[in-house]
Amino acid sequence: MDIRESLLPFRPTLRIRLTMFYGGMFLLAGLIMVLVMYLFVDQAFGSATQFPPISIGANVQVHLSDGTPLTGDQLRHYLDAYQRAHTDAALHLLVWKSLAALLALLILAVFFGYAMAGRVLSPLGRITRTARQVASSDLHRRIELDGPDDELKELADTFDDMLDRLDRAFESQQKFVANASHELRTPLAINRTLLEVQLSDPAAPPELTQLGKTLLATNERSEQLVEGLLLLARSDNELTERKPVDLAEVARQALEQTRGDAAARGVRIRSALPEPAGEVMVSGNGVLLERVALNLIQNAVKYNLAQDGWVDVQVHSAVNGGGELVVVNSGPVVPGYDIENIFEPFRRGKGRERTRSDKGVGLGLSIVRSVVRAHNGAIEAVPRAEGGLLIRVRIPAAKAPTLPPAPVRGAIG
Repeated sequence: MDIRESLLPFRPTLRIRLTMFYGGMFLLAGLIMVLVMYLFVDQAFGSATQFPPISIGANVQVHLSDGTPLTGDQLRHYLDAYQRAHTDAALHLLVWKSLAALLALLILAVFFGYAMAGRVLSPLGRITRTARQVASSDLHRRIELDGPDDELKELADTFDDMLDRLDRAFESQQKFVANASHELRTPLAINRTLLEVQLSDPAAPPELTQLGKTLLATNERSEQLVEGLLLLARSDNELTERKPVDLAEVARQALEQTRGDAAARGVRIRSALPEPAGEVMVSGNGVLLERVALNLIQNAVKYNLAQDGWVDVQVHSAVNGGGELVVVNSGPVVPGYDIENIFEPFRRGKGRERTRSDKGVGLGLSIVRSVVRAHNGAIEAVPRAEGGLLIRVRIPAAKAPTLPPAPVRGAIG
């Protein structure tokens, strides 16, 4: 926990800061007013309590109430001291009563300042709520702030104009993705069909058959690239619809799809999934979360170059709610500075050239990070000292507030 959070019992919002500023200014002005009033009253007392000059004979004596006799000079000194003592007492009483009144007025000023600050800043709350709804992919929302033509209304109008441009941009992007999906998939599907028909001809010469297999593999790689790009484009935004998803079941389905490839590569897969089903529930899209688990496990199997390699898949509840999917694999040592690169599109780990004939297209972990961001989750990759990676994915149990992009942290461990 941040030390500031432990020291402050409340969040220092703009409303509270304005209230404290107004209260502080009121207190400062009140203290100055009390000081000025003290000086003015002291001056007024000095003028109002002056005695006229009185001549008292040398043989005249004045007796106080207790019988003490005073000569003329003694009487004059006694009157001056009496006047000064009562003036100081009156001024002290005035100061204390003024400070008490100032304290009471300060409480009222803070209370009314807090109320007025809330009223003045209420349009900011409306702007914030609209921004949160927009962050949830509801780009059709607008602030439409009414009221005087002040700075807050100017801010709201500017924000609405920005949302209009963003809405048009995202709508154009969605149309582009839909058109690209149709325009790119169709010719690739036609090419695959023609190649499969040619390869099914038993009379085809061996050279043509080998060429057809090479072209079919290239066509399959292009199809995977198109599917990965389209999935990456669709998953970059936050989900608008969420449903309860059993994270263990998602991992189990991904494991079943990967066991064949792992056996062919000689990689052992170990799993620790909670039983019974439904113990680790998260909120999101089951298909996308299954793609996350599938990409992580496939990546761990594909880049597991160690002899007697292994992949460990675990699912358990997160400390702060939700679930965690942890995929650990053996393999070559990954430098800590290379962690950021493996999550970038078309980037691979050290030693994996882009032109190799591997079936991967360099989008697996990019899609994982994009889907995790769409679920308001976090992904963490940690290189193992013995070689390989530990990748931990956290998915919240319920829809969380909009956060900055999911962090990718790397540390050599």
